[in-house]
Order: sequence, then structure tokens, then C-alpha cells
Amino acid sequence: MFRIENLNFSYNNRNENSLNDININIKEGEVILLCGESGCGKTTLTRILNGLIPNFFTGDLYGKAFLNDTLVSNLPIYKLAEHIGSVFQNPKTQFFNVDTTSELVFGCENLGLEENEIKKRIDIVVNDFDIENLLDNNLFKLSGGEKQKIACASVSAVFPEVLVLDEPSSNLDSQSSWQFEEIIKKWKEQKKTVIIAEHKLFFLPDVVDRVIFLENGKISWQWSIDEFKGVNHRKLGLRQLNLEKLSPKRNEYYLSNNEFLELKNFNFKYGKRQVLNIDYLKIPKNEIIAIIGRNGAGKSTFANCLCGLKRSCKGELIYDNQVLKRKDRLKKTYIVMQDVNHQLFSESVIDEVLLSMDEENIGLAEHILTDLNLIHLKDVHPMALSGGEKQRVAIASAIASGKEILIFDEPTSGLDLKNMMSVSENLRFLQSVGVSSFIITHDYELIMETCSHILHMEDGEIIDSYKINEEKLKKFFLRN
Repeated sequence: MFRIENLNFSYNNRNENSLNDININIKEGEVILLCGESGCGKTTLTRILNGLIPNFFTGDLYGKAFLNDTLVSNLPIYKLAEHIGSVFQNPKTQFFNVDTTSELVFGCENLGLEENEIKKRIDIVVNDFDIENLLDNNLFKLSGGEKQKIACASVSAVFPEVLVLDEPSSNLDSQSSWQFEEIIKKWKEQKKTVIIAEHKLFFLPDVVDRVIFLENGKISWQWSIDEFKGVNHRKLGLRQLNLEKLSPKRNEYYLSNNEFLELKNFNFKYGKRQVLNIDYLKIPKNEIIAIIGRNGAGKSTFANCLCGLKRSCKGELIYDNQVLKRKDRLKKTYIVMQDVNHQLFSESVIDEVLLSMDEENIGLAEHILTDLNLIHLKDVHPMALSGGEKQRVAIASAIASGKEILIFDEPTSGLDLKNMMSVSENLRFLQSVGVSSFIITHDYELIMETCSHILHMEDGEIIDSYKINEEKLKKFFLRN
């Protein structure tokens, strides 16, 4: 299916090679996992396979990549699209429509398929991905995980021979990740070739055939999945393969003087549709609080209301015995959004961090960047960074802001183990200096490593609030 020979590639704006002397063969029907720490070359290799290099991303390319004995670089994108479907880490970058149903049929229409055939395919993917409730919705009003599901389903509807997936689970809740495992199994039964670049590994052991581990743009190891199960994943900087082995690290509370934040009559509507409805909620202050729930549960809406971004949000936040109005909440809180592209404004990484400070402190900014493994990128434009690097820049800005309440919306999506641990360590530091952190997350590893309290949301309501409890969390995150 794919044959890559002596391939080297470097982007135009970088001095070092992103890929070095890559030689691999991928057979028809194989499911391949590409893994390794951030920046190891996974995404670049997927771009070689699906033709985005050299068609969209330019640089110095040496060596050869073949698809069925034809050079990938010689095939125009429209020809490659007949054989290869791609899902990117940020699903918004591959949408062409404003509503979900139009997006699902878009690829099929471009192939000139008959209407009945298109309807048949849409019925199949709607059932496979369990997205009937998302049909005829505005794409821009979906959660990140819901957008990811639409992106995967729209690509699947084209029935490509090859699927190239870059961090497909980054915004998916645990249930959707396990559903995605079933989708891969179906693709496997259909003899499709699947290449997955991924940090989260827990949903892949039963579907992957071969694992390719990259370091500094080179292939360091290749294992069969059975061999990979015996590898020391943590030593290699990889995420946990078996979530059952994890347990909470933060059983202690920092709660001092019995202090709490309180929400009263906290609600929000999109038009006439009630999407947030919290009559009363008491939250421990100075804790690291995980907000969990299915995709579309209202977690991001809750975060935006909490920090004052939603003008029409009703209700009260009581903090230090004071009722904080929307403008007051804007002053006391800082949010790292799920799509951090919305909040990167400066010409360099260091300037981005300095922008969030009331008084510029270059020494502090550089210290924060060092903690988050970003100091070597301090003079780079934020929009030239990878998705995970952008995420860490936004987190650095939040830390530097000095706000008392920080809200992080999926802060570790697309992050490897080392950078997830860096974020965790910084969250614990913030807690030690009196900051209350709210973490919207589907990352079970981050919760077990860092969080001390859980808010469980469904359908815009808080259905449970509790000190971290392994039994409850496993019931929600692990396969039933």
C-alpha cells in the first residue's frame, strides 16, 4: 500500500529536519500507530502519506513515498482524495459547510455519487458514530468533541481505502473514544489501511497491528502490538496503555478555613434553548477541580459563563463573601479556551506571555516558559507552532496573568506525557499559592495525576460534585 524510501523533510521556516531517513512499508489492511513525544515527526509523516506535503506544506523533500507504486508527490490532491481520507487534530480546519448534514454529504457529492448512494452512506456513518442527535446542527455551536465526531464521520462516508488520522481522540469523551475503537475495528474488517498518530493509547491495543515509535524525526523502534504491550511506555514518554493501572495522586485537600465558591441561579440560554441550569452549587476554593461529562454536556458553556464571557448569563457567583457580577468575574478569572487560536495575538511566544501580565516581567515569563518546555520557542510566532505548543503557550499566559480563578478547557488535548506532567506540576504550584483552577477535561490521566475535586455535568446541569473518587471516575471513564 505505502512504501517510503530514504525520506527526509524539513519545513521552510526551520533549520533542522522534521523527518530523517524514513524507511517503512505499510501493507494493505494494516492498522499502524505512530507514537512518540511532541515534535518527534508524527504529524509531518502523516502529511507525507496524505499528500499535504508537498501540495500544501512546502520545504525540502528528499527520498520517495509511494502509494500503490505511484509517487504520492506526483498525485494531485483530488486524486489522492479518491483513495485517502484524513482527519486532522483541529477538525475546524477541514470543514467546508456551516451545518452538520451538509458537511457529512460534502465529500460524497464531490465524488459525484448518486443521491440514493449518498443517503445510504450517511445512514451508515450516522449509526456507526452515533451522531443522529447532531444532524442539521450549526457546526459552530457544537462542542469540540462533537466537531471531531462529525469530521471523522464525513471522511468515513467517502469510503476511502486509507484513513490517516492525526490525534483523532484529542477532544473526544471516554465513551466516544471507546466507540471510535469500534469504528476502527469495522474499518479493519473492511480491509482498510489505517494510520493513527496519537498520544492517548488506551483505546488502541485491541485494534492496532504495528507500532512505529519516532524520536527527533527518526524511526527508533517498530513493534508488533503484542511486543508493544510489554514495553515500558512511561520510560519512552508515552501515555498509559491500560487506564486500570492509574490511581488518584491528590487525595489531600488544600481547603483552608472552610472556604467555598458559590453559584446561585446560574443559567444560560442559546435562543430559547436552555443549555445551563444550576440552581445552587458550592465548590471548594483553592482546589484543582475537574469538570467532566459527555461531549455536548455544557462544560465549555459553563466555563464561559463562570469567567463572564457570556453577557446574557444569569445568576450569581459568590467569592470571598462578595457577589461578583460579570465584569468583576472578567477581572478575577482567566480562561484558556479549547481552541486557543482565538486567544493568541502577539508576534512572539514571549510577547504573548507578557501580554497577560499587569506589569511586564521578562524573568518570570521566561521561567514559566522553561517550566512548560517552551523557552526554545520564545521568539517564534505563536501561529507557527504545533497544536500542542499553542496550547502550552496559552497555559503559560494563564499562569502569568496572576488571576485568582483559572479555567482551562481541555488543556492537555494533543499533549504527550512529558508536557501533560509539566501542566500538572504547574497546576499544583498554582494551588499552593492560592489559585482555584477549573479543568474541563476528558483526560483521565491528568485527573488522576492532578485533580482533587470533581464536577460532573450532563445536559447543562451538575449531576454530581465530589472529592476525587476512583470508583466513580472509573465507572465514567473506563469501558463498562
